[in-house]
Amino acid sequence: MEPQLWPPCMAFAFDRKQSMQTNPPRIDATAFDCPHCGAYTTQYWHDLYARSKDTDSPTPWIATEKRKLEILRDPDFPDDEKEGMEAYFDRMLTGLVQLDNIESKTAYLGVENLNLSKCFNCRKISVWVFDRLVFPKTETSISPNQDLPEEIIRDFEEARRIVNESPRGAAALLRLCVQKLCKHLGESGKNIDKDIGSLVSKGLNPLVQKALDVVRVIGNESVHPGELDLRDDKQTAIQLFGLINSICDQMISHPKSVQALYDMLPEGKREGIETRDKTK
Repeated sequence: MEPQLWPPCMAFAFDRKQSMQTNPPRIDATAFDCPHCGAYTTQYWHDLYARSKDTDSPTPWIATEKRKLEILRDPDFPDDEKEGMEAYFDRMLTGLVQLDNIESKTAYLGVENLNLSKCFNCRKISVWVFDRLVFPKTETSISPNQDLPEEIIRDFEEARRIVNESPRGAAALLRLCVQKLCKHLGESGKNIDKDIGSLVSKGLNPLVQKALDVVRVIGNESVHPGELDLRDDKQTAIQLFGLINSICDQMISHPKSVQALYDMLPEGKREGIETRDKTK
């Protein structure tokens, strides 16, 4: 029986496309964006137990279409059980992780660092090893700002692909993105602390600098290209994705959109504004 993490009337499922906030899957959360259906919804967690295979069946049993047809065509198999058996095979043949009630004749052993989460909305199972989501394979829902330079977008996308399997590797790539972005914006690209401070003096929101402090990417704890910080985790990487987009939005996208609006003004109006500015 699934734990009632929320009263039944309070269980919820929101389409993340309708929400401005993303909630990536986390081992310490009871609600997040489902890696299967994408809905922000309650997740039910399950412990796992194991017992050794007996000598009569020493290898895992795998459903096949052939075995399904053999059972359904067996004249000795009860007709009133065929519908349920067919549904069982259909579930197993999807290849997805399933939960089923199986009576055990022997004691179960607890399985540590392996957990299952089940989505309230789509009812599908996700598999976790330690704090990493290993199934289904997913990318973070945070897409790169398309105004980023192509080289940075490539690194950003690579970090998205590996963030579940290697959060430290993703964080290292994202730090390189921050360094490259600072260099693209006219800074040295060698010292993130100084570069971000310089960008703040040029108009970057000071809160971005504070956020970078929180995720330990500046000062004496900054990580140089090619180095990994053993304390990096997925949450650090997720925040770095957002910070890169935030810097790009403030320093590239917003000025770009303002310039586009300015360029739409009639030439006479632009000349008048420029003359006014020169006389100040």
